[in-house]
Amino acid sequence: MRSPGNMRLIQIAQAGAPGVASPGAGFEQPFEMLAACHERVERMLDLLVKLRRHLQAHGADEQARQAARDVMRYFDLAAPLHHQDEEIHVFPVLMARGDAALSALVQRLLRDHRDMESAWTRVRAVLDAVAGGLDALDDRQVSALDDFAALYARHLRDEDSTAYPGAMALIAPDALHTMAEDMMVRRGVTPLVLPRAQ
Repeated sequence: MRSPGNMRLIQIAQAGAPGVASPGAGFEQPFEMLAACHERVERMLDLLVKLRRHLQAHGADEQARQAARDVMRYFDLAAPLHHQDEEIHVFPVLMARGDAALSALVQRLLRDHRDMESAWTRVRAVLDAVAGGLDALDDRQVSALDDFAALYARHLRDEDSTAYPGAMALIAPDALHTMAEDMMVRRGVTPLVLPRAQ
């Protein structure tokens, strides 16, 4: 019989497929898609916390192994595409503004992306071990998970509060259309015929 804790772990793990629009966000609204990706990242980070607790209570049972696989799948597939979206369509708009504070923010966000890629290598090794049956995490493994979550949390806050609103205010309607099409193509989705702004 599954405990309520196990059921919650399963429900969180199953929420949202990598790189695909959630019910409330579609490619025709690319900034809404980016925000929906942030919500999925937050769910995956929450799942990492729940997975740590679950391992302490239940070990690497099937629910824990599946949760580890789900997190790996998300950050292997969707996160790199999301970072590309930002680096191709969001950050250049902010840099073109010529504002020193925005430029400094973009440079830090770009460094974050590189740091996240490096941190993900360590986190993925931990999750791969859990998926393979590792029952307990050592201090180094716990630190890898905590550092990864903290880096992402700060990064998401900066993008949601400053980078996205700033870019949305500056991006031209045609560029928004191009952004939507590019996001679809890179995900293997046939571009829709999106209406262009007049």
